[in-house]
Amino acid sequence: MLLHVLLLLHASVASSSISCYDDEGKPVDWFYLYKLPHLRHSPVQEGLKYLFMNGESEGWMDGKTLVNDSQSAVGRTVGPLYEGGDVGYISYNDQPPRQKPLDGASGICGHTKGVVVFDKKQGFWLVHSTPHFPPPKSAGQFSYPSSGISNGQNFICVTYPFERFQTIGEQLKINQPHIYDCSIPASLAAAVPAMAQLCKHTLGRWDNTSSSSPSNRSISLLSLDGTEFISFAKGASFANDLYHSWVAPALQSDLLVQFWRRSTGLLPSDCSDNWKVLNIDLISPGQSVTFKATEDHSKWAVSTGSGSGTSGGWVCVGDINRDKAEERRGGGTVCRQDAAVWKAYRSAALQCETCGGEVQTCEKAARYL
Repeated sequence: MLLHVLLLLHASVASSSISCYDDEGKPVDWFYLYKLPHLRHSPVQEGLKYLFMNGESEGWMDGKTLVNDSQSAVGRTVGPLYEGGDVGYISYNDQPPRQKPLDGASGICGHTKGVVVFDKKQGFWLVHSTPHFPPPKSAGQFSYPSSGISNGQNFICVTYPFERFQTIGEQLKINQPHIYDCSIPASLAAAVPAMAQLCKHTLGRWDNTSSSSPSNRSISLLSLDGTEFISFAKGASFANDLYHSWVAPALQSDLLVQFWRRSTGLLPSDCSDNWKVLNIDLISPGQSVTFKATEDHSKWAVSTGSGSGTSGGWVCVGDINRDKAEERRGGGTVCRQDAAVWKAYRSAALQCETCGGEVQTCEKAARYL
């Protein structure tokens, strides 16, 4: 009888192993991870260090290992993708692993990166900024690409109950992702038709003129433990900047935005209309290391103020930049209100670009909004 009970407990634990995990292998409702850049003249290993934050940390903590280690939070989370079982998954990236000619699809597909893995009980949605990540399931194991070492990268992972993944699939369809690896088992497909439809779009081109999806949609997603996140998804037909034209007015907050600053057609800080967006220029997450925005491939935004009451200010982590070309590409961000998370990201923004083009402390720049 005791053996039978132990076997049942083991089966129960095994059946719910799809989750976000921390560095110690503990399943968590959500986490944020900041992979630090490889700064000039420092050992390559420095570019694999990261900061980690979840509901128990109350701010940034040093990662217990390196981001390319299978025992890192990212490694533990993505690892089950390479195991057997009745698991659905979609890996998407505008710069996929083992990049092949995309027949122009890269410019048509969304500028969006992430991986979704779930079983019949629960799963996770990991949104990130790292090119060529994660490896396809056929690779057999987790790894982190050398192309993701030089620059800073950001990750947000949220654990969701199974019933959320149909909605997540609908959001991803709006994003028009470049899907390079996926499988939705028949046992799951009927409950998540949006995911099943996306999986048929592997390596396909998106026809922006005939899409049945809206040009943009925001929706509340409750995590497994009931934490509210807001997913903002836009498609190519939205034809505008995600942050200034939509996220800032939707959240009713002025925003400081970090994004890749080495592309062409960069959008300047924008003080037109009611809600303003300032580009971040200098960053120091956790005050552990300081680097320029040109050394950071992350895409995140933080409200200038901490909000009212105990809810905290807004933090958004996503996969799209502020530039002319990406106004006409799909992409999105995942936002939430949390006092500790807001403080961690807000304190990381040291210098910002004013709407006059000057670089000042973000506090001073925000006062002139």
